[in-house]
Amino acid sequence: MGLGGLGRAQLRTLGVIRWVAIAGQTVTLLVVHYGFKFDLPLELALLTVGVSAFANIIFISRAGRGNIGESNVAAIFGFDLIQLSVLLYLTGGLQNPFAFLLLAPVTVSAAILSRGSVILLSGLAISAVTILTIWHLPLPWEGTIEPFPPIYMLGVWVSLGIGVLFFAIYTYRVATEARQLSQALNATQMALAREQQVSAVGMIAAAAAHELGSPLGTIDVAVNEIARELPEDSPLSEDIELLVSEIHRCRDILAALARKPEFDRVAFSKVPLSAVVEQSSNLHRREEIELCFLILPNENRDIREPQIKPAPEILHGLGNLVQNAIQFAKKQVTIETLWDRERVTVRIYDDGPGFPQFIIDRAGEPYISGRNQAGGQMGLGIFIAQTLLERTGASLSYRNSPSGGAQVTITWRKEIIESIGTTLAHGQF
Repeated sequence: MGLGGLGRAQLRTLGVIRWVAIAGQTVTLLVVHYGFKFDLPLELALLTVGVSAFANIIFISRAGRGNIGESNVAAIFGFDLIQLSVLLYLTGGLQNPFAFLLLAPVTVSAAILSRGSVILLSGLAISAVTILTIWHLPLPWEGTIEPFPPIYMLGVWVSLGIGVLFFAIYTYRVATEARQLSQALNATQMALAREQQVSAVGMIAAAAAHELGSPLGTIDVAVNEIARELPEDSPLSEDIELLVSEIHRCRDILAALARKPEFDRVAFSKVPLSAVVEQSSNLHRREEIELCFLILPNENRDIREPQIKPAPEILHGLGNLVQNAIQFAKKQVTIETLWDRERVTVRIYDDGPGFPQFIIDRAGEPYISGRNQAGGQMGLGIFIAQTLLERTGASLSYRNSPSGGAQVTITWRKEIIESIGTTLAHGQF
């Protein structure tokens, strides 16, 4: 996992935070010693803080050059734990009310480091807590104070140990899920960008085919006129014949370019929803799996089928869901399209093993997978599909069919899906 994307700016921020901690330690020592008249071993304590300041200067200089890796950052957190433990040893151990600060390096490290580093630092923190429970200089009270009872110190040790484990595990899990979500969103944006690039290429190709057709026709007419006026024995006859053949070849290329199916998706006019569903699904066909398309009639047969613009979000989102169904199907994947006056629905279901329950509970989250044996990341594909389709105003639900197999239902409000093209351009979703 590395540093989870920790860059130079974040390393500098970490250095600034450590300066704040060093300043806080210095001020606290001086106030307690001179303000509250506690007899601290001030020279040793300030020397310990000075070593931390020197270490932070080295850390910031290396971070500025980018010459730092996860092991170095983990070592800095380990040093902070040891430095803070030394300060606590000099000032009463776990009897010191600032002992809870041992949680800070572990918590921060859990947000940016890998699991192995967090485990090592957590073990170091618990070891430090254990040592400070047994060995430490006395708390510098004024007068004679009875020592804390052993049962109380045991309770402090247990609470700090549990605190270290709780904050390490919780922070690590939250940070990991945040990183996965960020990576999945980046993958979604890249997928959408690729889809939009294909659309842009298709638009350019369609425009080029249209615009070049007219001058090419004029050239064809002019060349044919010249060919008719040339004598049969003219030395230019062969050149003219070559020009005519090349003109015809160019016209064939433009016609084929305009007919390419990948350019159909950027049509300027709206097309029936069922055609968009079939187009997005056909891109993922496999010979051994049958794709069955059904258009279910509504009760009021006078309600026309929705006409929509084939937005990249719909094409790529539906394509991902169909591709996932094909991967798990045994023989057949069925895609149903149905609508009424208010809603438009697309259902995709297969004859495979169906969703495990934990997939249904967490469907749409990135990096979850039901392919325990085959590997793969089903969850990322569904996450991308759900993110793209939700941009168009769709809602998705996941379930297992009574007859077996997984079923995904995508639903839009009719007026929203018919307005796609205008709303997406203005970012309303």
